[in-house]
Amino acid sequence: MFTKYLQDAFKVPVVIQLTDDEKFLWKDLSIAESKRLARENAKDIIACGFDVERTFIFSDFQYVGGPFYENMMQVAKRVTFNTLRGTFGFTPEDHIGKCCFPPVQAAPSFASSFPHFFGVNDQPRCLIPCAIDQDPYFRLTRDVAPKMGYPKPSLIESKFFPALQGECGKMSASDPTSAVYLTDKPKVIKEKIRKYAFSGGQSTTELQRKYGANLDVDVCIKYLNFFLEDDAEFEHIKKEYKVGNMLTGELKDRVVGVLSKIALAHQNARAQVTEEMVDAYMSASPRPNMFGTHSDYVKS
Repeated sequence: MFTKYLQDAFKVPVVIQLTDDEKFLWKDLSIAESKRLARENAKDIIACGFDVERTFIFSDFQYVGGPFYENMMQVAKRVTFNTLRGTFGFTPEDHIGKCCFPPVQAAPSFASSFPHFFGVNDQPRCLIPCAIDQDPYFRLTRDVAPKMGYPKPSLIESKFFPALQGECGKMSASDPTSAVYLTDKPKVIKEKIRKYAFSGGQSTTELQRKYGANLDVDVCIKYLNFFLEDDAEFEHIKKEYKVGNMLTGELKDRVVGVLSKIALAHQNARAQVTEEMVDAYMSASPRPNMFGTHSDYVKS
């Protein structure tokens, strides 16, 4: 959502890497299944509404080669095993595929990895929105970029949402009750929020009215902080909930409404994504209008 916002706001090209090779190396998956899942992930991404004229989505299994591979080797030659071990905690028991992957994730930081998209002369700087767990990869990339003659990529890092059960828990694909998914229907979202979302409110209505809620540990507040676009409403909710004028059930109902609206919109958009659309986004062909036109900037 944030990356899509950046593209809309600044009319800039976006490159999205699908690390199907990483999934193969780290999980018990075949190459064929890893590639299939990557294509399904591409559909999820396309459903967010990225501009096909400014977006290139690629899977590593499909695209790696040519200038991209050259940049991988430029990175690999400048990183020692001691650096990898210190950065990622690799042990002698880890297979060498894990050691080979960091250059694959580093290479998209450089525009020269995508000559069909950016050309060979125009080398714009790279901004990487990513989750904080990806930080080690790009710290390494920033270290080697000047040695390769490239500017260091910049990062905007996001922290993780807590599990529905609270900060002490962890979202896990093996526990569907730990998170709300974009594939969840409103009924499921309501059940998850009502039953599992950790509350900072009091155990009874009387106590909530008297003492109010602890916003620091309340999962619903954390979700609204990100997903509720109306800042004024969010501040009002926090104030009312903290002093006890709003009950936990009322807060959870608002969260259910916000999340259900987002999930349904994405599900409807996802249903419209065709295989031909996926091919268009993943096509290694020039995008003549990727930086937009003068009128785009005037309108914005």
